[in-house]
Amino acid sequence: MLVLVKRVWQGLFGLWLICPGLQAAEENKIEYKPPVVGSGLFSDKLAMMDKEREEYAINIANYAGNQIVDAKGSPASLTQARRLLALSLHLSPRNRKAVVMNYQLEKGILPQKVEGDYSAEVLARLLLTRGQLLMKQPAEEDVLLGRCFIEVAAEMDPRNEDAVYASELLRLDNKKISWDMLTDVKVKPLVLPAPGTANKEESRP
Repeated sequence: MLVLVKRVWQGLFGLWLICPGLQAAEENKIEYKPPVVGSGLFSDKLAMMDKEREEYAINIANYAGNQIVDAKGSPASLTQARRLLALSLHLSPRNRKAVVMNYQLEKGILPQKVEGDYSAEVLARLLLTRGQLLMKQPAEEDVLLGRCFIEVAAEMDPRNEDAVYASELLRLDNKKISWDMLTDVKVKPLVLPAPGTANKEESRP
């Protein structure tokens, strides 16, 4: 009888030790919905070289990851990351940094903080300048990306009055970005021919 009681108490003590760890794991669990970008909004005719697109994609993704780390995976930082990673993937669909981070976040893995090429303030200035140049282009996709860059620049550095002013002008002119068009692209399902249909088509004279 004493042995049975001892084992029961040992079991209860073990659960007491394990429960705080389980609770902490539950509290640290993140919920992240990967963006749906399809084949990308921006074509090869975008007024940016492939190398430039890749560099912006990397630095935007790095910024998004660092923000998640600083905010300890808060819902707001994950929402922001979803938008920024979508932008990175539209710029460069095979960008290693954005693809890997997107996958890891979906699995609940927080990114590690990295030293980017630019501080948030410098990157915001670069995005603002590049966005303003893109806004002057005649192509619709260039203007769209320019608006994205300007909004992100103001978000990255709210102390940058030029970026904030440019972003607010977009808002006043009803030209703010609907980020759903970047994060939730409507992808048409692939319709495969029924078995034997292809052969029948080929056999027709």
